[in-house]
Amino acid sequence: MRLTPTDAAFIYMESASGPMHISSVYVLDGELTYDQLLTRFEKRIHLIPAYRRKLQLVPLSLGHPVWVDDPEFDLTHHVIHHQAPAGSTLEEAMDIAVTLNEPMLDRSRPLWKMILIEGVPGQTLLLQMTHHAMIDGASGIELTMVLYDLDPRAGEPVPPNEPWIPESIPTAAQLMSDAIAENMRHFDTDNPMQLLARAVNNAKMLAKAAEVMGRFVQLPVITAPFNAGAVGPQRKVGWMQKPFADIRNIRKHLGGTINDIVLVVVSEAVARYLQSHDEHVDGEYMRIMCPVNVRTESQEGALGNQVSAIFPRLSAQPMDCLQRLNAVVAETERIKRDEEAQALTVMQDSMPNIPPVAMLASQLIGTPLDPTVFASRFLAPVIPSVGGYRPPHLGYNFTCTNVPGVQVPQYMCGYEVTDTIGLLVLNGNVGFSITILSYNKKLFFSFICEPRLLPDLDHIVTAADDVFQELLAAAATKGQLRQG
Repeated sequence: MRLTPTDAAFIYMESASGPMHISSVYVLDGELTYDQLLTRFEKRIHLIPAYRRKLQLVPLSLGHPVWVDDPEFDLTHHVIHHQAPAGSTLEEAMDIAVTLNEPMLDRSRPLWKMILIEGVPGQTLLLQMTHHAMIDGASGIELTMVLYDLDPRAGEPVPPNEPWIPESIPTAAQLMSDAIAENMRHFDTDNPMQLLARAVNNAKMLAKAAEVMGRFVQLPVITAPFNAGAVGPQRKVGWMQKPFADIRNIRKHLGGTINDIVLVVVSEAVARYLQSHDEHVDGEYMRIMCPVNVRTESQEGALGNQVSAIFPRLSAQPMDCLQRLNAVVAETERIKRDEEAQALTVMQDSMPNIPPVAMLASQLIGTPLDPTVFASRFLAPVIPSVGGYRPPHLGYNFTCTNVPGVQVPQYMCGYEVTDTIGLLVLNGNVGFSITILSYNKKLFFSFICEPRLLPDLDHIVTAADDVFQELLAAAATKGQLRQG
């Protein structure tokens, strides 16, 4: 099974400083044992065929990599136990989880892990790591529906009738010949005349996509401290949770969508952080990358990536939370009106794929000759701020992804999941990002950073909590006025 160009891109972009696995930490109420977790996987691994497949590179990078069955598949290489110091707090165990999450996954094996972390009295942490080439946010949630239950007394699924027998791995000659044959088949759809025909049919959307991408150069944004250098391999995480009822209350009385309210909280928190650190924010803007799920009904349940994105551009100056809400709503409504997410999807589908051979050097990633390991040890110095100024930034400042989850409790071997904390990918010069996961009528805000670029992440988390409380107070005031 060959990776799509989108899925393969996450393999090509990976580096020692920017591993491309998506992770979440699930906190359980109770002390789950390693044997219980391993048994759970033994009884359900047949429901996740992708978890038995490993990455196989094509010689000379003549084609995108393929997924092949791992003939040496062993669950104990993937379901792992880690003992935190006895009596650890949840925060201390989370720090351990973040450290365990930092290295790249082993490319010689299926690209996933589940690490059980014990040591917190009355609680268990499960660190689930799956490569972005296998899943996006939406398919990651669907994956939890296989591993976790909605009933604490749920039984195990019916086992398969036959034992799993891995398919043989293609030879180097087969891999090359299959890649060449597939390239020839794609010639009809990727030749210049076909590309021109698709461009003509999608001219309006492509023009809009070009306009969106052109704004990155025409309208540069502030270079925040967390964009002022290359991301290194270390990570730091902070989080907060909010009742979903509070979000609905804010939406009811102040307007906007749930995504709008999330953007208000995170953008205003970042603006306040920048100002408090003497960054020049007057007249400056920030740009946020927000992934958009474009999975169709027929693609539900399938792994892989089906995503587009929008890039709202918002003021970097702190403001009243209601002013911020008005600005966010105006920007997101413009983006919807202009169909920017759809336009970027059309552009992606209309462009010729990058020839895999151009990514030949990426085959060294994860090997003893990996050049990015050396680079991660000798990072370029951070660009200093001179009087609050840095050169303008032509990219986006951070990612903010909002992933809807199940709104009822989930259980692992009878133990309830109480918290879910996302660990988003960082790469390039994007040293800070935010994941919002909704679960069991709560919203979990997870903030991740490279601590060399953002040493005081807790300041942003505190600012986000302040903004949220201000929105709640404004909603309460508005509600009282309406009742009066």
